[in-house]
Amino acid sequence: MADHLEASVTLPSDPASVSAARSYVVTTLAEWGLPSDTDTADTIRLIVSELTTNAVQHTLGQSPTFTVDLELDRDEQLRIGVTDSHPRFPKRLPAAVQQDNGRGMVIIRWLTAECGGRLRVWPTREGGKTVSIELPWTVPASPVTVATPQDTP
Repeated sequence: MADHLEASVTLPSDPASVSAARSYVVTTLAEWGLPSDTDTADTIRLIVSELTTNAVQHTLGQSPTFTVDLELDRDEQLRIGVTDSHPRFPKRLPAAVQQDNGRGMVIIRWLTAECGGRLRVWPTREGGKTVSIELPWTVPASPVTVATPQDTP
């Protein structure tokens, strides 16, 4: 595989774009060698859902689009970033028992840490922000088929 792979998609800040972003990421990662039916792919799917949902819901209509960037460096580290044009950084909200939303960043942070990665947020030159995760790249090894004596003629 190449030393550095990149992919990117820009989508409208619309709830339907969350599903499109998830599909784009899972399809791209499958092309890069991560099967879509693994636990890692499921975790990444959930993280991307939370990141893109935040980009749609919490920009208050001030970001007409968001961009999902993927970078794979030397088959060692995967970075997924979601950039929008709203300047406000995510806030950590108290976990109230009755709260129906506001837990996205907690979920992202926990899942990322569980995978041995980290979460970062930084401002863009244009005045928006990027929320990204960095994960170790772990592609399951392909099963090795071993011929048994009864399989050989």
